[in-house]
Parts: sequence; C-alpha cells; structure tokens
Amino acid sequence: MSWTSVFGIAIGLSMDAFAVAIATGLALAAVTPRHVFRLAFHFGLFQFMMPIIGWLAGQTLASCIERYDHWIAFAMLICIGGKMLFESVLGTKEEATADPTRGFTLVTLSIATSVDALAVGLSMGLLGVSVWSAAAVIGLVAGVLTMIGIRFGSRLGPRWGRGAEALGGAILVAIGLRILVSHLAA
Repeated sequence: MSWTSVFGIAIGLSMDAFAVAIATGLALAAVTPRHVFRLAFHFGLFQFMMPIIGWLAGQTLASCIERYDHWIAFAMLICIGGKMLFESVLGTKEEATADPTRGFTLVTLSIATSVDALAVGLSMGLLGVSVWSAAAVIGLVAGVLTMIGIRFGSRLGPRWGRGAEALGGAILVAIGLRILVSHLAA
C-alpha cells in the first residue's frame, strides 16, 4: 500500500475525531492545554490500536475468504464512508456533558471515533497489507487533527465539522472504489 493511500486513509479516518474535537471545543467554556492533550492522546491512541486489532482479526480470516477479500474491503469502506456522508448530511449533533475530555465520556468518544479504524484494519488484514506503519500514521494524524479541531472548534463553527466528516467519508468511499477497481483489473 502506498504512502499516499495510507495518508488518505488516515485523513479519512481522522475526520470523525476532528469533527468531535470541534464539537468538544465548542462545548467547553475555555479550552486548556490539558483538554487538548487528553482528547488528542486518547483519540490518537485508539485510532492507532483499532487498526491493529482489526488487522489481527483479518489475518485470521484471510485464508477463509481470500477469493472475496477485495469485495469485503470495498463493502466495508463504502459502508463506513457512506455512513459518514449520511451523518454529515443529516447533521446529527451529539449533546455534550460537563467535560467530554474526562472519564467515561472520553473513553466512549475514543471508541466511537475509532470504530471505522477497526474496519479498515480488518480490510488491511484481508488484503495482506502490513498494518504497523499505517496504524502509526493513522494514530498520529488523528492526534494532530484532534489538537487542531479542539483548538479552533469555537472559531470554526458546527458547519465546518459536518463538512470535514463528509470529506472523510468521500475519501473512504474513493479508496474503497480504488481497491475494487485495482483487484478487478488484475
């Protein structure tokens, strides 16, 4: 897998985290460096771990579904990207509680924003692609975009968050289409 594809996947997967970070920045009265660190660290860590967990599952299943792996990867990326596009169009908004960068809320947001990375890791396992460097890039990009999102959340407004999620969904759909076309052409 090329670095361009890995970076595109990382950007696409990070859009959920970016959108949630913007919403968190909007919800907090004053964003402190502690808020930024907690959110970016957890989002980056979960975005790093989930592809590895998915990849391990994909490696286990690879020999069983080898003939259909590109279709599965395509379907998963289309579903994830389509879901992100659909949610961005609907404009669903999550209600924030006192401090979303602490406790159970932080863990829940970290898992929710990284489930897509689990599916991408599974796709990589099915395709026999190494996940280690990709997971590191995905985690780093998610952490950086989370820092940017929370810092500028109050300035960017809610419309930008939905646009970022739509862009992320479109990137995942495009990557899914590229995987399918490259396997069918081979």
